[in-house]
Amino acid sequence: MIIPYEQLEKETLMNLIESFVLREGTDYGETEKTLKDKVDDVHQQLVRGEVQIKYSEEYESINIVAVTK
Repeated sequence: MIIPYEQLEKETLMNLIESFVLREGTDYGETEKTLKDKVDDVHQQLVRGEVQIKYSEEYESINIVAVTK
């Protein structure tokens, strides 16, 4: 099930994005980004429609995933 980010309260959305960023362990190259920068990046990806929030009823989990076209 896709959850539109606009339907989440701002604090809930930011907590979800922060949790996602902290568990990803992505390499950002030579320059390390701050947690705030990473959260802002993911938020902008949501706004642009590059990623979406997906809830799995089967696993009762929520994740942020890339949009496939």
